[in-house]
Amino acid sequence: MATFTDAEIEYLAAQRLGRLATAGPRGRLQNNPVGFRVNTADGTIDIGGRNMGATQKFRNVRANGQAAFVVDDLVSVDPWTVRGLEIRGHAEALTDAGPPQPFMSNEIIRIYPERIYGWGFGPDAGMYRRDIS
Repeated sequence: MATFTDAEIEYLAAQRLGRLATAGPRGRLQNNPVGFRVNTADGTIDIGGRNMGATQKFRNVRANGQAAFVVDDLVSVDPWTVRGLEIRGHAEALTDAGPPQPFMSNEIIRIYPERIYGWGFGPDAGMYRRDIS
């Protein structure tokens, strides 16, 4: 089974920013806006930055492998229409992955989805949840 549906891939490819949540060593949560790309070959979300290896989020993932990632947007205010994806899973802090963009460092955070929540997709545009096996 593919990790992402065609609609999810299309949506993620059209977005520029998401929010990455990680947990620090004392359980304190951190949530940061980040650039990303959907890696369809590996079925992952790859998150990079200018100096990713020196960030707290990178150290958090390296220490405990936990991450959640949200991408959402506001389609319309009248009527109120939102859509988005929340991706929960385990993550790796990779040090020699090659930069996702030319201005980024070689370090990335790679999220392997285990559960995906979505809203605002499909004919009923309702909320859904699915586990990735």
